[in-house]
Amino acid sequence: MERSWAKAKRALGLNLCVYVPGSRGAVDDADDDGDRGPRTSGAAAGSGRASTAALPVVSSPGGSMGSSDFPTRMPKTPTPSSGGLRLGRSGSRSSKKMCTICLGSMKAGHGLALFTAECSHTFHFQCIASNVKYGNHVCPVCRAKWKEIPFQAPIASEHPHGRARVNPVNWAQEDGHMAVVRMLPRADSTNRQHHHFSYFHAVEPSTFDDDEPLNLQSVSTQSATQQVCARIVEIKSFPEFSAIPQSASQENFTVLLHLKAPHASNEHGPSRNLNVGSSISQSSRAPIDLVTVLDVSGSMAGTKLALLKRAMGFVIQNLGPLDRLSVIAFSSTARRLFHLRRMTDSGRQLALQAVNALVANGGTNIAEGLRKGAKVIEERKEQNTVCSIILLSDGQDTYTLTANLSRSGQSQQRDYTSLVPSSILGNTTAQIPVHAFGFGTDHDSSAMHSISEISGGTFSFIESEVVIQDAFAQCIGGLLSVVVKEMQLMVESAHPGVQFVSLKSGNYPNKIADDALSGSINVGDLYADEERDFLVCINVPPASQGNVLFKVCCAYRDAVSKETVGVEDEVRIQRPADVTSYTLSIEVDRQRNRVQAAEAMSAARAAAERGELSEAVSILEEQRRRLIESLAWKSRDQLCLALDAELREMQERMASQQRYEASGRAYLLSGLSSHSWQRATARGDSTDLTTVHAYQTPSMVDMLHRSQTFSSPSPRNTALLLQPQTPSMVDMLHRSQTFSSPSPRNIALPLQPSRSFSSGPQPR
Repeated sequence: MERSWAKAKRALGLNLCVYVPGSRGAVDDADDDGDRGPRTSGAAAGSGRASTAALPVVSSPGGSMGSSDFPTRMPKTPTPSSGGLRLGRSGSRSSKKMCTICLGSMKAGHGLALFTAECSHTFHFQCIASNVKYGNHVCPVCRAKWKEIPFQAPIASEHPHGRARVNPVNWAQEDGHMAVVRMLPRADSTNRQHHHFSYFHAVEPSTFDDDEPLNLQSVSTQSATQQVCARIVEIKSFPEFSAIPQSASQENFTVLLHLKAPHASNEHGPSRNLNVGSSISQSSRAPIDLVTVLDVSGSMAGTKLALLKRAMGFVIQNLGPLDRLSVIAFSSTARRLFHLRRMTDSGRQLALQAVNALVANGGTNIAEGLRKGAKVIEERKEQNTVCSIILLSDGQDTYTLTANLSRSGQSQQRDYTSLVPSSILGNTTAQIPVHAFGFGTDHDSSAMHSISEISGGTFSFIESEVVIQDAFAQCIGGLLSVVVKEMQLMVESAHPGVQFVSLKSGNYPNKIADDALSGSINVGDLYADEERDFLVCINVPPASQGNVLFKVCCAYRDAVSKETVGVEDEVRIQRPADVTSYTLSIEVDRQRNRVQAAEAMSAARAAAERGELSEAVSILEEQRRRLIESLAWKSRDQLCLALDAELREMQERMASQQRYEASGRAYLLSGLSSHSWQRATARGDSTDLTTVHAYQTPSMVDMLHRSQTFSSPSPRNTALLLQPQTPSMVDMLHRSQTFSSPSPRNIALPLQPSRSFSSGPQPR
């Protein structure tokens, strides 16, 4: 006898089932002792119309639709024989009452439509429809392939008497209120990959000018109720020696200029609520436009993708309602999964669904991913004060670089600038930093480092995949605390005899005038409490007038108040008639060691790329020898001790060509990026190297603590986004949800908060 489901489909005249949401409270909680087969409720079988009193549940075929099925019962978790995973008794009950996509409650009668698949697993219809929209046609729990999938289609208008119009099956999959179950065509070898990548081939707007408008009314209200005063950058100067005789001249005399950004204003103290956006009050910090460009190539499948989703969930939960996020996924091509949207409660939920829909397959086209990420930023209608791109990849670009090498005929020299969009390459006024994260040991660290260097961002090496969330946390901890924008540091000679020789500024562009009487450094943006140290080398003539060597001026824009601020200072030195002894400044010596260590890393890298690993090791060894002989080392300066440990680690990773290519190059480049920008990066899996934490700010440390204590927030508000990839991962997810913290002696966190030392000058 023909099943009721087939009768319903024939009565409707189409291979779909239509549902119009009904009233709340239609049914009570589901019963644990329900039948195993999936059931459909909420549509009157064989009537051609949907009842307004229908239950908010939609299911694929396979179960009876008789009156005895009302109210609907929740299906039991399938046994291993049915392709599912056997769970414990408590896990089985929780899985039936909680959506495994958003971890929200699935109690019937709460006004949320439910979908029960043919494999008997149930989800919120909104969650699973979004999941399917981006190309997932398998069950997120048991990975069973579905023959029928849910999707959303727009309702034309309010229908009288609860009548719903039945539209053709080729409706556009846009957001709406109508729930539809669509039959999937039989997969074969020719179209299987097409279905897997359907979200890459979906229609995409030609112009990304659909960014959600900024909440300017909220910003103006906050400004009116809270007077925001411009915060002042602190400037200190430390001459190499405190005094020079009047009659003496000094060439290449070094002066350290130390800058420290103001504190992040947070009158209410750090928040413990993950939904507020960050530990710093949203009204006291500059909002950000953040674009994440994520590698979803085939090598990211499994645990890597699951951990990436969890890390992105952490990022989303820590963005505030004034921050905006866009998500770009790339493999063989690139796709904008989520347009630039404010992270309100609804925005977060949609972002979580988009990230949860990521599927790993295909090659690695970094250039296309970056191009699409830059396009989002270029074509946005409105702009937040802070803007940045986060790029993550675990592989090597197999498209742009390979094509360029084929055309040029070169096998050794690679032009990594071809990976960077022209808008980022040529943008000198409003630079868009790309913070690159190399994931695993197979990524192209040279390419990722070059991309970050060109754009003004940092490069982090994530050797251990479990560190990815901490690495992201440290990065956004800084991005969510920007207090200084577009800083320019200028120096001007006090009299013609004092001439500038060089400005040691690392990766920050500097310029000295032709007459050597002035110079400037483009410092850019600073995070709250962040420090910068620059060594200025000058020629000092015999004293003829005064003790002032040169003037310092620091100009920038306050990120919160938008005011332009200028701070001035003078560098003075004592000029007695005679000096009996010279005492070297430990502050100058410390920063000189840092600069020399970065130069040694760069030279060692060049030697290693030529295949001269023994020479590279010798360069690092010579720098360690100079470091140990320095005054700062003998004073047991913490930064110098940490630099020595890091140089030693680099030497060990150059023990063989194989180890250098596996991790040595990436570890060295990440360290070089950190010391050249004086900004914290994640690198390697060595947790004992204190230099890894030398540039951490309080905001970064706070975000790291959040990450390391991150657990599932309220199911009504958010999700952890660990979409299981295999049955074993489902089991691990349930273990995680019932996991209690082990004793501190049994576990080591990959990224530790900063120790009790600073890379900047210490009080004398």
